[in-house]
Amino acid sequence: VQLVESGGGLVQAGGSLRLACADSGRTVRRYAMAWYRQALAKEREFVAGISWTGTSTTYADSVKGRFTISRDNAADNTIYLQMNSLKLEDTAVYYCAADVLPLGPKRSPSYWGQGTQVTVSS
Repeated sequence: VQLVESGGGLVQAGGSLRLACADSGRTVRRYAMAWYRQALAKEREFVAGISWTGTSTTYADSVKGRFTISRDNAADNTIYLQMNSLKLEDTAVYYCAADVLPLGPKRSPSYWGQGTQVTVSS
């Protein structure tokens, strides 16, 4: 499993970004996947998760209604995180993750990407 994130960058508060994560090893079709983030001097936290089939999703309370996770198993098993109405506090390094079991706030994934920086400015 080789997870590669893309799509990070600098955006103004209230704006949008879409992150993508592809498995260059093309092995995650049967894996649950998720996005986590880590802000400076803070612990890594769960953001959103999606089941292998894409039919089940979970979100952290802080992003509900603003972020949407999705996946396309036909396109190199890519998952996406559409982030709307971005806030200053969304600034963090965002990591893609995968595991054979469902992912959420209390589980640590088996596989991690390298991360992509998202910076929200005022």
